[in-house]
Amino acid sequence: MSRIRAAYWDPDGARYGIPTYWWRGAPPGYATRRQLRAAGLRPGGQPVAAQVLWRGVGGTRTAYLYRIDLAAPKRTATPAQLRAVRAALTARRTCPTCQQVRDHYIPRSLGECLACAYPLEDAA
Repeated sequence: MSRIRAAYWDPDGARYGIPTYWWRGAPPGYATRRQLRAAGLRPGGQPVAAQVLWRGVGGTRTAYLYRIDLAAPKRTATPAQLRAVRAALTARRTCPTCQQVRDHYIPRSLGECLACAYPLEDAA
């Protein structure tokens, strides 16, 4: 075992307070939030069960692990919530000046679409 791995090996939690493993060294039964989401699960209010430490850019990096057996299924949005999100995203693409729905979001710095903010001048 290298010095780096030995520094991050604390399965009892004596040094770091919670069980700590090195990169790719966690036992089965633990998963990160991203891994839970990919499996259709969520932490479901459980506390952090363990952590993974590794040396990365800027120092020591941490990934928190949750127990898979305590994870809850991911909640799905209701039709009303999906309609509300769709309406909000459409509002971000609607120009308040010309009332056209654009293919892109209206820049907040301008407050209107590019065609309204920078109208073309007649070259005649």
